[in-house]
Amino acid sequence: LGAFLMVVVGALTPAQTYAAIDGDTILLLFAMMGLVAYVERAGFFEWAAGHAIRRARTPRGLLVAVSLLSGVLSAFLVNDTVCVFLTPLVVLTGQKARLPLGPYLIATATSANLGSAATLVGNPQNMIIGGQSGLSFAAFAGLAAPAAALALALNTGLLLLYYGRALGAATLEPPATTRPHGPRLARVGLAVVGVIFAFFSGAHLGYAALGGLVALIVAERSDPQEIFARIDWPLLVFFAGLFVVVAGLAATGLVDAAWQAAGPWLSHGSASGLAALTALYVAGSNLVSNVPMVLLAAPGVAAEDSVLAWVLLGFVTTVAGNLTLIGSVANIIVAEKARGAHELGFLEYLRFGLVSTLLVLAVCVPALVLLARLGG
Repeated sequence: LGAFLMVVVGALTPAQTYAAIDGDTILLLFAMMGLVAYVERAGFFEWAAGHAIRRARTPRGLLVAVSLLSGVLSAFLVNDTVCVFLTPLVVLTGQKARLPLGPYLIATATSANLGSAATLVGNPQNMIIGGQSGLSFAAFAGLAAPAAALALALNTGLLLLYYGRALGAATLEPPATTRPHGPRLARVGLAVVGVIFAFFSGAHLGYAALGGLVALIVAERSDPQEIFARIDWPLLVFFAGLFVVVAGLAATGLVDAAWQAAGPWLSHGSASGLAALTALYVAGSNLVSNVPMVLLAAPGVAAEDSVLAWVLLGFVTTVAGNLTLIGSVANIIVAEKARGAHELGFLEYLRFGLVSTLLVLAVCVPALVLLARLGG
C-alpha cells in the first residue's frame, strides 16, 4: 500500500519505484533462503543440534551449546531461518530432559541476533548494508566478526549468570543418534563451503549464493518446488515495497535535512557522537524496526564513507533487536515456534534482553572503534 501510494501522490514515478528496489538484496535473500532450505532438508540442523547436545552433558553445558550453536550458524545461514529450524529442536530436548524452556529459548533468540551481526549475510539489515555500502564480505567481517564474537561471549556468560544456578547440574541423557542423509548432506556442505569461499574471495554476494543454490538444484536432480515453497515470498515483497516507501520519503528531502541538522551531534569521531548515534540506532530500531532504520540512516552513513560507520550501523541495529521480545523477527519466531510448550512472555524476555543489550553495547561499541583504529 505504501509503495502504491508513492506513485498515486506523485512522489515517485513507476520507473523510479523499480529503480528504488535494491536487486542485490532481493537476490541475496532469495538465494540464501533457498540454500538454507536445502541445508534443512539434508538434516544438518538435527545433526548439529544432536552433536552439540551430546557434548553438553549438563543443563548449564546445554545452555552454552544452544547459545554458541545459534550464534555461529546465524553468521552464515541467516538468523531468522536458524531460529525457525533450531527452536523446535531446543523445545524437544528441553522437554525430554524436563528443563525450564525459558532460558534456552532466550539463548536461541539473543544469540542468533548477535551471531548474525558478524557478516553481510547474517541478517536482512546487513544484506542491505552490503548493497548500499559496496563493502566486501571480508572487509565487513574483518571488523564486525570480532565484535560479534565478543558480544556472543558476553551474552553466553550473562545467560549462565542469570539462569545457571536454577538449571542444576544433573547429567543429561544423550539423545538418540540422528542420521542425516549422507550423500545429500555432503552435497549441501560442499555447496555452502563453496559459497562462503566465494564470499570471502570478493564475488558478488547475490550471485555467489545463487550459484550455490543452482548447483544444488542441478545436483539433486529433482523438482525444486518443495524448496521454492519454503522461501518466504511475502518477505521479499515486503522488502521491495519498503525500498519504494523509503525512496519516496527520501525524495521529499526530509531525511537529508534531518541528517544535516543533526550532523554536529552524530559524529563517528568523538565519544559523545558515537553515544548519540548508538542511542539513535537503538531507539529507531525499536520504533520503526531495524531494516527501515538502516534504510533511513544509509544516506547519512554513506557521507562518512568509512567501514566503521557501516559496521556500527549494522551492529547496533542488530543488537537493538535483543532489547525486547518484539525487537526482532528472530525473537518473534522463537516465541511462536515454542508456543504450546512455553509461553515466552514480554517481561520474562525483557528482564534478560534489556541487560544484555546494554552490556553488549557498552563493551562492544568501544571495542569496534578500537579495532577500526588499529586496523586503519
